[in-house]
Amino acid sequence: MSHNHPTERRPSSRFLQSLIVLTAIASSLGSPAMAQSTSTHIFGQGPAGAKVDARSTTGAHRSTTIRDDGHYDLRSLPMGVYTVSVSQDGTTTDTRKNIRLTVGRGAEVDFACPHDQCGAGTAKSP
Repeated sequence: MSHNHPTERRPSSRFLQSLIVLTAIASSLGSPAMAQSTSTHIFGQGPAGAKVDARSTTGAHRSTTIRDDGHYDLRSLPMGVYTVSVSQDGTTTDTRKNIRLTVGRGAEVDFACPHDQCGAGTAKSP
């Protein structure tokens, strides 16, 4: 019986080693997925004070006002396909369609500015 005893221990030792290795692999694979966010953002430039609206094909909607420096950023958007519009004084002046947002990647959507100057107070009168 003593010759069976080491044979019985070896499989349980290998089993524990395998279990430890599998646990380490599983936890290393699971960590990035858990840390990764499922939201993204749309950012860009446009005429200061204009309103930017983003609507997804699934119904998500966010809007913001372009800052005085001519930049905007719509954060915490769910992944999907968006239509992004800019409006001034309640009138849509430009629209971009089929903006695809995926995990970990934002989308830059720029809009034309008068005299190529997006910041407030930077446009010169003709």
